[in-house]
Amino acid sequence: MKLSPDARGVYAIAPTPFASDGAIDHDSLHRMCDFYLKAGVTGITVLGQLGEAPKLEAAESLTIVAEVVRRMPVPVVVGVTAPGFAAMRALARDSMAAGAAGVMIAPPNTLRTDDQIVGYYRQAVEAIGADIPFVIQDYPLTFSVVMSPGVIGRIITENPSCVMLKHEDWPGLEKISALRAREREGTLRHVSILCGNGGLFLDFETERGADGAMTGYCFPEMLVGVAELTAAGQRDAAHDLFDAHLPLVRYEQQPGVGLAVRKYVMMRRGVLASDAQRRPAAPLTPATRTEVDYLLDRLEKRYPWKHSTVW
Repeated sequence: MKLSPDARGVYAIAPTPFASDGAIDHDSLHRMCDFYLKAGVTGITVLGQLGEAPKLEAAESLTIVAEVVRRMPVPVVVGVTAPGFAAMRALARDSMAAGAAGVMIAPPNTLRTDDQIVGYYRQAVEAIGADIPFVIQDYPLTFSVVMSPGVIGRIITENPSCVMLKHEDWPGLEKISALRAREREGTLRHVSILCGNGGLFLDFETERGADGAMTGYCFPEMLVGVAELTAAGQRDAAHDLFDAHLPLVRYEQQPGVGLAVRKYVMMRRGVLASDAQRRPAAPLTPATRTEVDYLLDRLEKRYPWKHSTVW
């Protein structure tokens, strides 16, 4: 199945499970796939920004893609961002051959002008092939590349294989509104908009026209619930669910520590056997673990996750 511009729901950004010695933990990988399915995700993204992709060998990356594709009966998107187009092409073509639904491409931080950004995506499509559906990753906080709605519109218009925007700009609500307004006016074709940033603004992003989330918050069932409740017109219920998780969402979103927090919570939930990251990495301090435990205990009072039917 290929990624569609009509994609909706939640595409979980999956971390890469490692054992304490740095080896890929395949048992945890399989358990994580089952966990996401039980949470109700409609897709999954591997080798994303928090998947520690640069720390993997090429063969390891393809092994993860193949195992997730075999395990998950939903579309699998693969992050193929690379310093050069040769590596990007190889991973993109091999991932699609393994059964992936599409790929995600982030811009290099050397791009500054609108024409440079648009030109980069044109060259990326030429490199990987126009037959591969791709996702624009718009994450200026990390990549230092600012894409206006006009630039995103140019990329979408020039490249029919662009089917999705992963929106991670902030403040970015007006960008979503501007893109959807252009669709209504008939000056821009429809693409799926899924949002990142750990779900930090998902409650209003879905109201502005986003189709869901593509992010990796450690309680994906919250993301699924907010998207479904918003689509059903149950605004207050969506915000109530979101508000219960907001302190942990905020804490997990800290640059530099977010992945460690996410893996620690997923370990506590029984999904990962270890919260290890492949080196170089900075483990959580005892003080941080204590704070996360406190947030989890507070969340339990409003949302009994320890006895959740999800896991």
